[in-house]
Amino acid sequence: MSFAAQILTLYPEMFPGPLGQSLAGRALVEGTWSCAPIQIRDFATDKHRSVDDTPAGGGAGMVMRADVLAAAVDYALAHQPLAPVLAMTPRGKPLTQEGIRDLAAGPGVTILCGRFEGIDERLFEARDIEPVSIGDYILSGGETAAIVLLDACIRLLPGVMGAASSGDDESFEAGLLEYPHYTRPAIWEGRAIPEVLRSGDHAKIAAWRKQRAEDDTRLRRPDLWERHIGVRDQSPSGAQRKKKEDGS
Repeated sequence: MSFAAQILTLYPEMFPGPLGQSLAGRALVEGTWSCAPIQIRDFATDKHRSVDDTPAGGGAGMVMRADVLAAAVDYALAHQPLAPVLAMTPRGKPLTQEGIRDLAAGPGVTILCGRFEGIDERLFEARDIEPVSIGDYILSGGETAAIVLLDACIRLLPGVMGAASSGDDESFEAGLLEYPHYTRPAIWEGRAIPEVLRSGDHAKIAAWRKQRAEDDTRLRRPDLWERHIGVRDQSPSGAQRKKKEDGS
């Protein structure tokens, strides 16, 4: 059974986009996943195919209408009832690698791409839709964010990356940033590959990579580091270990 992606969007021509290339593109051709963009305007009821209106209470911009979006979501659910429905919006829950793994293990996903100032909040009250954000910044629309989410899922599908363990050491998989990489030439512009990586001692290499992953995470992503040491300091029973000030 393939991973089925439905994308509710005002710009269906944006898909599969870059996902039609490289490993994701090959997986698409091979049927490992499918891509079905759905034009939201097809569910508008007026002659102008309107999907938005002015914000209640005043203000700049336009807001996507709940009635039109609900009709589009209901259509998608009828075709793929077991797939979760996500809405790409900066007001959503941050996307994580853990969340991506959960999605990739399922039957697929339906993604609603937000546009304009946002989506009428009543849609989220009336339908089981999870708002998701890919970061603390603003895009022109949810389509680019949907491509990011799908790319992260597709690379985890069986056979897409080749060896099953090829992504195990990458950033966020173990709660840390990935260690730095090097390749030939051994010396470039006077900069040499670290000696330990040329030693052939696999135990020392593993220790060096672990240390660099921890050091870089602590310096570059203190938020990740705090979560990592919190998990690391859990006892087998799940209780937090007490820090002993006396060193005993």
